[in-house]
Amino acid sequence: MSLPPEEQDEAREENMLIQTLRPQSFKEYIGQEVTKNNLDVAIAAAKIRQESLEHILIHGPAGIGKTTLAYIIAKEMRANLRVTSGPAIEKVGDLAAILTNLEAGDFLFIDEVHRLSKLIEEVLYPAMESRSLDIVLGKGTGARTIQLPLPPFTLVAATTRIGLLSAPLRSRFGSTFRLEFYTQKEIEDILDRSAKILNIPLTPKARARLAAASRATPRVANRLLKRCRDLAQVEGRASIDEEIVMKSLAMLEIDEVGLDAQDRKILKVLIERFNGGPAGIQAIAASSAEEEETILEVFEPYLLRLGFLTRTPRGRMVTKIAWQHLGFNPPPENPEEPQNEQLL
Repeated sequence: MSLPPEEQDEAREENMLIQTLRPQSFKEYIGQEVTKNNLDVAIAAAKIRQESLEHILIHGPAGIGKTTLAYIIAKEMRANLRVTSGPAIEKVGDLAAILTNLEAGDFLFIDEVHRLSKLIEEVLYPAMESRSLDIVLGKGTGARTIQLPLPPFTLVAATTRIGLLSAPLRSRFGSTFRLEFYTQKEIEDILDRSAKILNIPLTPKARARLAAASRATPRVANRLLKRCRDLAQVEGRASIDEEIVMKSLAMLEIDEVGLDAQDRKILKVLIERFNGGPAGIQAIAASSAEEEETILEVFEPYLLRLGFLTRTPRGRMVTKIAWQHLGFNPPPENPEEPQNEQLL
């Protein structure tokens, strides 16, 4: 079912705005210095040898800049970038159509690569390793395999859950990079850049408030900035000040540390129904009416980073500071309470 014309126009405008705010070079890309330095060397070396880059795997939390980095890598190599995602490649024929349409030197970006089926992965192995596509024709005893050569290409894959990738697939990437959450200063720098592009001044106090509520994530920072710009324009303000930011965050039900209504709901479910935990992810998902995968990919990484949640062999537990942040009296401290364990 297609959207009404006015909603299609809004969607196109929003997409154009996202592309406008997206950095176009490593110089504009703020943060992730270790990854940028390593990619700079790899790209320079590939240019000297006049070869394609090795396949690249990028992992990290959602909204942290994985797709943007793929665009920049392709642009630095002066190559075309074809974009798709794991869920979009449902059949072997889908992958075959994409691969056979690539030209020499092209980049293929697969987002959410952990959601590829095992059958698709097996077809991808020879494509990555020997640049060939093995296609089975027919069934049973009459089946035969034909091998189609592929041009030199680079696969850039992104995932929020690297632990779900099979070992054979991971081993075929020449370089693997993890993108980390951003610092307060880096998010403020990103907001400064975006505010200039949007042509609306941002006061220092407003910038600091926005950065603190941005979940250490550029995508969230830019989304909040756009909502603040909307409110400033509606109220006839020439700039975004601290008052506009606080009003916007209140309208969006986002608190001073970036927790939204669903974050708080997940924590409250753990506190009110499981006495703070431990509780399994399935129980939390069922009680909060949220999908397990969404909790794991969207909400949990930031709650772990804040120290509001811990992961233990027995399940998730709410920490003392989370109880206090939500206005609850924490239970008596248990000296045997397990420490936060970084599990995949």
